[in-house]
Amino acid sequence: MTQRTSDHAASPDSGGGILRQPMSVWATAFAAVVAFMGIGLVDPILPAIAEGLNASPSQVSLLFTSYFLITALAMLLTGWVSGRIGGKRTLLLGLALVVVFATLSGTSHTVGQLVGFRAGWGLGNAMFVATALAVIVGAASGGVEKAIVLYEAALGLGISTGPLVGAALGDRHWRYPFFGTAALMAVGFVLIAVLLKPTPRPAARIRLADPLRALTHGGLATMALTALCYNFAFFTIVAFTPFVLEMSAHGIGLVFFGWGVLVALSSVFLAPVLQRRIGTVQVMWLALGVLLALQLGIALAPRAGIIVLVILTGVPLGLNNTAFTEAAMEVSEAPRPVASAGYNTVRWLGGALAPYLVTKAAEHTGDDVPYYIGAAACLAAIGILAVRRGHLRTLRAAHADPALADATAG
Repeated sequence: MTQRTSDHAASPDSGGGILRQPMSVWATAFAAVVAFMGIGLVDPILPAIAEGLNASPSQVSLLFTSYFLITALAMLLTGWVSGRIGGKRTLLLGLALVVVFATLSGTSHTVGQLVGFRAGWGLGNAMFVATALAVIVGAASGGVEKAIVLYEAALGLGISTGPLVGAALGDRHWRYPFFGTAALMAVGFVLIAVLLKPTPRPAARIRLADPLRALTHGGLATMALTALCYNFAFFTIVAFTPFVLEMSAHGIGLVFFGWGVLVALSSVFLAPVLQRRIGTVQVMWLALGVLLALQLGIALAPRAGIIVLVILTGVPLGLNNTAFTEAAMEVSEAPRPVASAGYNTVRWLGGALAPYLVTKAAEHTGDDVPYYIGAAACLAAIGILAVRRGHLRTLRAAHADPALADATAG
């Protein structure tokens, strides 16, 4: 892992505090918050959308499926595009696409139109999110670990505030949250255009096939497959639970706000502590086990218990968000933009598959079945980590001795 060592050495501010960042980093982080708001934004208004567009829950769940399917596939293009037009222009292109398609989403008259516009939104989101991580890692002070924590903080803050914004605006009409997101993304566009300096293009251009080639690395493939199963469980909770709660938009928004706060707090504060004490791989084991147990609890609990347990799932989800992202960036020799693109292509397929499959299963069986399926996805993730644990030796070595990790990878 010689490249990783030199990256750290090249950062003169590697000992700086996480809050001491250039304005360009904060501008990118703000736009990332708004980008991740798009995930939780529709949660409180899913029942209202279904009612307003005369759609079934499984049809409405396609809002997630189209969004994340295009996001996953577009991840293969982000490095190629960024290598040709630069990171800043790629960020601005992604933000512009989100502004356009979020606005169009608010004008939809059929569920098919809305699903299609969400797909365009997913394209813009992929361009922005994948590049934002690389930009923050490259521009932030304090080293890679703190940069990733900052990125995960933006993710957690976006996921937690998204439901509140969706509830507040959606209480007036389900269309308003889409217009609100477009306006906030336009602000992010202006901030990045003004504050972020043009980012240098990589010395070696990324080819379209490079992210797929990167997945031939055993460690990165292991992280990607495990994250696919983990994200399946993640979006089982996000996409299906609003239909189970049978609450108003404000009620659903408050539940997922509490959930998102725990995602943010555990990813920013708890995950780094546990990683230092027990190691990144052990954090994954722990979080997946807890998430499995909570999913089974949700399947069996009465309605009041469901609310509490859903909020508590924010803890293992936050732990895994940080652990998986950091592991994917560090487990292979691939450049970070390439590793991120390959990993996220596979990872987001879980978010594309889960919403429709579990909602459709519930329509034919019962409301408890999606959570049993989510628990099975957690079990599959644990199984992949167990069977392929030999591919993660460098992560365990890095926890024990960073110098040993370099020697092992070299």
